[in-house]
Amino acid sequence: MSIALLKDIFRLGWPMFVGQMAVMANGFIDTIMAGRYSTLDLAGIGVGSSIYMSIFVAMMGILLALTPTAAQLYGAGRYGEIGEEVRQCSWLALALTVLCFLALQFPDPFFAVTRLEPQVEVRTRAYLAALSWSVPAALAFRIFYGFSAAVSKTRTIMMLNLAGLIFKIPLNLVFMYGYFGMPAMGGVGCAVSTAVISWGIVIAAWYWCYTDPDYGRYRVFERWSWPDLKRIGHLVSLGLPIGLTFFIDVTAFTFMALFVAQLGPLNSAAHQITSNFAAILYMLPLAIGNAASVLVGQAIGAGDFARARSVGIAGIWMAFGMAFCVGTTLYLNNDRVAAMYSPDAKVIAIAATLLCVVAFYHCLDAVQAVVINVLRGYKRALVPMFFNAFALWGVGLGGGYMLALDPEHLHWLGLSTPMGAQGFWIGAVGALVLANTLVILYFLYVSREAPDAGHATV
Repeated sequence: MSIALLKDIFRLGWPMFVGQMAVMANGFIDTIMAGRYSTLDLAGIGVGSSIYMSIFVAMMGILLALTPTAAQLYGAGRYGEIGEEVRQCSWLALALTVLCFLALQFPDPFFAVTRLEPQVEVRTRAYLAALSWSVPAALAFRIFYGFSAAVSKTRTIMMLNLAGLIFKIPLNLVFMYGYFGMPAMGGVGCAVSTAVISWGIVIAAWYWCYTDPDYGRYRVFERWSWPDLKRIGHLVSLGLPIGLTFFIDVTAFTFMALFVAQLGPLNSAAHQITSNFAAILYMLPLAIGNAASVLVGQAIGAGDFARARSVGIAGIWMAFGMAFCVGTTLYLNNDRVAAMYSPDAKVIAIAATLLCVVAFYHCLDAVQAVVINVLRGYKRALVPMFFNAFALWGVGLGGGYMLALDPEHLHWLGLSTPMGAQGFWIGAVGALVLANTLVILYFLYVSREAPDAGHATV
């Protein structure tokens, strides 16, 4: 494994990591502040954020087709064509915005699968309605994110996300507690502050793109483009499997959260703590995966397929090594992490137990993050989507439900009583063991020789 490759991944990945941590810090702040406000508000945000992520991440994932497309054009030196891809991706984002907004305004199908306490459901519905107004800005920013990452301008993304983070706590205080004449909204105020920040960031991002000479050669603002169905169709053919993969991943945890909600607010709050911290940990391997994906795409565009394979292998080992260190630290400090989120001793006890499982889960999740992203650099997204669907929905969610809530079938495993929320996380570990085995074998197969660009989504 070449040290130079690791340096290249680090150079491109560390600003992504910082920027992604800034985004995750917003969710962390919301969780902490809602937990201090009330357990009901924390539970409402937990369920609401799970539903939001199921919908939004699927839409966002479709737009991520821009990154490997632009990265390969960048590697081939075809800079002027990147601007046209950005413009066509914007039309696609407009259609996805409408779908996402309506789904958040009318989330009844999600509530049909759980039995939330009325007070939690009211808070969750209000949270989703407020968060829906951030969708147009958030999707527009994802275009800027994917475009900038593809052309190796990751520090720009980092700076914008850090700028948004500065305003999170002040705006949360204003909208949650009703300062400066605003009504006190409780946990819903977190969603309102997110919407305000999202619009501020996206306006700054595209103004930056318009005025910065370094972006000029990509000709984003060179002319107006009406929808080009061929280009949009190419983006959809690659982006739809990516979006569905995100949807599969996130909905597995969304339904986990909804099922855990049946165990009561204490378990729901503990699960939200665990999910939030697991998501924060995920940002490091995700940054490595995103950086490796861009470098793989650029190498393929330049015709250097040996480098593309080497980057993928280096990224996998880099992510696993870091995840092992992080997971060990979490296992030894699970109770301290849980105590950061809530003063409730019962919530802390449940969350600490779940975090022990997350320590193992994170090592597997890190490998998955890199391999899936590297395959996207090859424009291979369809097969990994099917692998994830089988593993996460079947083994993870199905097996987790049996362990957590299904006493009738536990005798198969030699258990007499359901494991509660912990059963879902153990099921998720089993799912990642299977998924990782499949996607690593597929990566080794795909990277053996030059990819066929005509079969981009296979």
